[in-house]
Amino acid sequence: MAGISSDIIRGYNDTMILYLLLDRPSYGYEISRQIRLMTEEKYVIKETTLYSAFTRMERNGFIVSFTMEAETGKRRTYYRITEQGRAYYREKCEEWELTKDVVERFISVDGRRFLPGESR
Repeated sequence: MAGISSDIIRGYNDTMILYLLLDRPSYGYEISRQIRLMTEEKYVIKETTLYSAFTRMERNGFIVSFTMEAETGKRRTYYRITEQGRAYYREKCEEWELTKDVVERFISVDGRRFLPGESR
């Protein structure tokens, strides 16, 4: 398998990014690297997708950006999750549980179809 289609995962990019910001602020390259590592390279977020998500989430009040000097002396833009972003993250997690429940009803394992109420 080549990886996960961006069409499949598009609606959950924000959720993944917010998850990575729950404990501490971070910057674009580090977030991209963490997504790649955590998914064992099954999903590599494109730079344009990542920065579009930052712009959209900042506009919606889910994150805030700030500039800081790194140890190397280079200035980086960091992102921090807001309380509104934490609430949105929780909503997306609840939505995921519903989505997973619905989609799993249409997924077959080893070509075998499962009917409602049957165990997998």
